[in-house]
Amino acid sequence: MQEVIAYSLLIIALFFLVKKYAFPKKKKGNCNTDCGCH
Repeated sequence: MQEVIAYSLLIIALFFLVKKYAFPKKKKGNCNTDCGCH
C-alpha cells in the first residue's frame, strides 16, 4: 500500500513540474506580450 501512495505522489509531483515548466501560465489581466511584465 505504501508503494501505491509513493508512486501516486511521484506522479502528481511530476505532473505539476511539467505543467509549471512546459506549459507557462497565461498572462494575467491586460498584459501585452511586449511589455516585459511577465
